[in-house]
Amino acid sequence: INEMLNFIKKEFSLNFLFFSIFLLTYTFYKSEIVWSGNKIDYYRFYYILSILLIATAIISFFINEKIKSLLIKIIFFLFFLVYLIEFCIISYDGFVRTLTHYLKEGKSYDTRSILDIYNNLKQNDSQVKLIIRPQSHLKNTEKKLLPLSGISNSKTIHCIENGYYSIYQSDRYGFNNPDSEWDEKEIEYLLVGDSYTHSACVNRPNDITSVLRTLSNKSALNLGYGGNGPLLQYAGLREYLSKNVKNVLWFYYEGNDLINLNNELESTILNKYLDNSNFSQDLKNKQKKIDDLCNIAIEKEFTTLENRNIYKKLDILKLSAVRTLLYNYVPDKYRPKQQSRPKAGEKFYEILRLAKNLTLKNNSKFYFVYLPEYSRYKSDYDNTDYHEVKKIVKQLQIPFIDIHAEVFEKEKNPLNLFPFKLKGHFNVNGYKKVAEKVYKITSDNK
Repeated sequence: INEMLNFIKKEFSLNFLFFSIFLLTYTFYKSEIVWSGNKIDYYRFYYILSILLIATAIISFFINEKIKSLLIKIIFFLFFLVYLIEFCIISYDGFVRTLTHYLKEGKSYDTRSILDIYNNLKQNDSQVKLIIRPQSHLKNTEKKLLPLSGISNSKTIHCIENGYYSIYQSDRYGFNNPDSEWDEKEIEYLLVGDSYTHSACVNRPNDITSVLRTLSNKSALNLGYGGNGPLLQYAGLREYLSKNVKNVLWFYYEGNDLINLNNELESTILNKYLDNSNFSQDLKNKQKKIDDLCNIAIEKEFTTLENRNIYKKLDILKLSAVRTLLYNYVPDKYRPKQQSRPKAGEKFYEILRLAKNLTLKNNSKFYFVYLPEYSRYKSDYDNTDYHEVKKIVKQLQIPFIDIHAEVFEKEKNPLNLFPFKLKGHFNVNGYKKVAEKVYKITSDNK
């Protein structure tokens, strides 16, 4: 041990300097090359830290051996302590999820990665597929066809938040519905929206659409897909709305719908839905092409997930849990400035106006359902977007179903409606209460 300490002391200053320079170089690479300087507020702290470490390393060349020995012990102790805390946070989080899930369901929390479960299920069923979101196709501007759904008639692995992976059998058009729903003479509800409407991360019959079917004892179709923003939702409505639909439910999620809209407005194909009321991709008759495009995307997604698994193993080295914990206790004025969320402007107004007019022309009723995000109940929340969106909906004279006010605000602890009270989508009870409120309000308006 003494020999090792002597070696460390001998090479300490030089290694400390190399490490500090590496940290500064890596910070520069991430900040200026990977993010092109767009996240300078976030990386400012790491610039300051690495410069301070370089200064300390240089000073260490000139201090006496006793002080250097003390400095080495302090640094090693701090490293040990910080990584111990990292390990404890990760272990505690996993323990809470596992124990809570076991006590409630009598089952162990599924700790497999999505790649593990995909490979396991693939051994017995070649038709098992990964989720491919319409959003992912926006990046390829060369495509002449933009899918608004996933692969048809396939067992589809969705996501995990409640202790198990949600898996569903997709319908003839690649949506999360029993296929027979498309054959019903009358559709009581047609839902458009993002992952919450898509039913992340619960199974039927616990998703919003299934609960509505049960409550109404009538048919309901779900066009929701993870990552969808207002323009993708409108495009889906244009392609899949049929004459036999009585009620259209437009689900809006305050967490990222306007951010997604900004990305969608860059799509040439999606803009055609705004500019030309007669434009259509005729997607109902092109499902084979959609399936082919999604299968190609799955191959790329598989590679991405493999790489992500490798990087995830490095999270503990990067002290991801400790950094997140510290960030939560940093006063707002000292936190890196977050990119401001886009405002609900003219494009959002126009999309809603067109969606409403399309629905009314179809002799269907149109409802706007406002879904709140987790952060609203965890910390101080800026309600600016909420009021702006509500104002636009009221201007368009669209019935506004406020899930925040009607459901979550009435809960003693709204976090009970999220998985293990942690950030994520709604849990089974959360989805159920949303569906019950939507059913009650739409039924009262008949």
